[in-house]
Amino acid sequence: MSYLYLAFAIIAEVIATSSLKATEEFTKPVPTIIMVIGYGLAFYFMTLALRTIPLGITYAVWSGLGIVLISIIGIIFYNERLDLAATIGMGMIVAGVLVIHLFSKAVKH
Repeated sequence: MSYLYLAFAIIAEVIATSSLKATEEFTKPVPTIIMVIGYGLAFYFMTLALRTIPLGITYAVWSGLGIVLISIIGIIFYNERLDLAATIGMGMIVAGVLVIHLFSKAVKH
């Protein structure tokens, strides 16, 4: 169940961060409200995940997958482009998350 909470935390954080750009420096109320609620939910679900997942593992997965998902949203919705170095770096982040999940004894499966 903790990994489901972590997934909810990641999704909420990605929605909040995506909305952050749309707030246009907090001048747009609807994206600002979405951002505040999203971050609140992200931290709430993260605390639930922390019941059984170690803090370092939780944060590594949360931030690593968040980086990749936010980058994809930036490409799709904000017409941002990643160069080869950024793409390789994000691939390494994904590889790191996989190593944690497949080989770390700190992760309870």
